[in-house]
Amino acid sequence: MTTKQVLTIAGSDSGGGAGIQADLKTFQERNVFGVSVLTAVTAQNTLGVHGVHPVPLEMVEAQLDAIFSDFNLSAIKTGMLVNGDYMELIANKLLDHKIAPLIIDPVMVAKGGHPLMASTAIEVMKNRLVPLADVITPNIPEAEALTGIEIINKEDMLKAAYQLKEAGSKVVIIKGGHTLDDPKASDLILLESGEEVWLSTPRIDTKNTHGTGCTYSACIAAEIAKGHSVLEAIKTAKAYIQAAISNPLEQVGHGHGPTNHWAYRTEN
Repeated sequence: MTTKQVLTIAGSDSGGGAGIQADLKTFQERNVFGVSVLTAVTAQNTLGVHGVHPVPLEMVEAQLDAIFSDFNLSAIKTGMLVNGDYMELIANKLLDHKIAPLIIDPVMVAKGGHPLMASTAIEVMKNRLVPLADVITPNIPEAEALTGIEIINKEDMLKAAYQLKEAGSKVVIIKGGHTLDDPKASDLILLESGEEVWLSTPRIDTKNTHGTGCTYSACIAAEIAKGHSVLEAIKTAKAYIQAAISNPLEQVGHGHGPTNHWAYRTEN
């Protein structure tokens, strides 16, 4: 059997908890081979983002060309995409090489609050990338930014999900970790068929959640690459990230610590 190969297009996190590093750790844990295209290098740790250096566009293009010319990809995921120019380039390349399901994690803000996407890029993401998505995985603030809908309850989550589906994404996941009035973290999955599925797990009181969105979407990409249905992939990813949060690493950094990427393996 051919080893399943998955591409992540994202920024580097020097602290190791999010971005490219989190994606590659997750791919390894889920038994797929990860390849990467870096869009930016960040000076980052658990205390925050201290600097962002975008990789020159021509180098991003060279990385994409190198990957597409050699690897047999079974899934592609995106994370930090910097600004609209990078999104335009990536959208054009994906149109030329749409050979695998695309999972979009619309990364906008780091855990400490530092913006990771230029505000002017939101429209480019909606118009160019969302229509290419097989799955999009915004949290509530990201879904609000992409749709203009204020989300305060599950009905609002549904409205936003349907808007993103109308924009072109086949499957929409709106993650409920940012809701204030729910004792559980309840994610909404709007499937391509129109079926609405809710997945809920106990909310964990911890500050060590750096990289959860990257890890969750990377796990979905890995499971889809292995041939699982989208819903099966999401259920595995939900269990994976729950294990990663509920089995904390000891004393890694002094701020918003990373999740435990090997916890699911040790639990199972």
